[in-house]
Amino acid sequence: MRILICDDDALMREQIQHYIEIYFKSIDKKDFEIVSYPNGESLLEDKGEKDIVFLDIEMPGKDGICLASELKNTGNNIIIFVVTAYMEYLDDAMRLHVFRYMSKPLERQRFFRNMRDALEQYYSREGEIPVETKEGVYTLPVSSILVIEAQGKKVTVHTEKKDFISVHTMQYWQERLPKNIFFQTHRSFLVNMRHVAEFDHTLVHMAGGTCQAYLTKRKYRAFKDAYLLYMESRG
Repeated sequence: MRILICDDDALMREQIQHYIEIYFKSIDKKDFEIVSYPNGESLLEDKGEKDIVFLDIEMPGKDGICLASELKNTGNNIIIFVVTAYMEYLDDAMRLHVFRYMSKPLERQRFFRNMRDALEQYYSREGEIPVETKEGVYTLPVSSILVIEAQGKKVTVHTEKKDFISVHTMQYWQERLPKNIFFQTHRSFLVNMRHVAEFDHTLVHMAGGTCQAYLTKRKYRAFKDAYLLYMESRG
């Protein structure tokens, strides 16, 4: 992951980089690179990947709104943060559909919340998703998840290779996993239809025999229809 910071204020560049490093350390993420630029022209000369970009608005030469527009026109799914002390640019930023508009001075906890949301979007776009546990954060392909299972307050992410105890709730996973692939067969089970081996009116058996999920009678018809539609979509 490459993160670019563009601001003519050196102290602001340092603060943003510092906050990013603190946040990534807190989630045990190490596979990232941060690059800083004092102006838009130098940022545009960067030919590397641009996954997340922080843009100041008022800078000599190209301003942040102009930069955001040019980055959007590249066709890449760049996650753009606009960071400024001037709220009058909010409408312009929103018209460009930037990811977030953050006002200076930056508040650390708000910054961390926005970084969490940005990473969720990034991993979703890449076909990967972070699984946060008490031990650390693991990045997994969405396709490797078999079942999400809730047992009381414990939520387990069953994958092809191992299980992870997630710090997040079942509702969190319902909202973030693609609904055309994952189906909630029971209040305690969210099933990846890609890995379904067989099912009856009470149980869904996953491929490989590694786990199974309950299927309530009232959801049987809806699950069957969703599964057949999924299989048809795979051609």
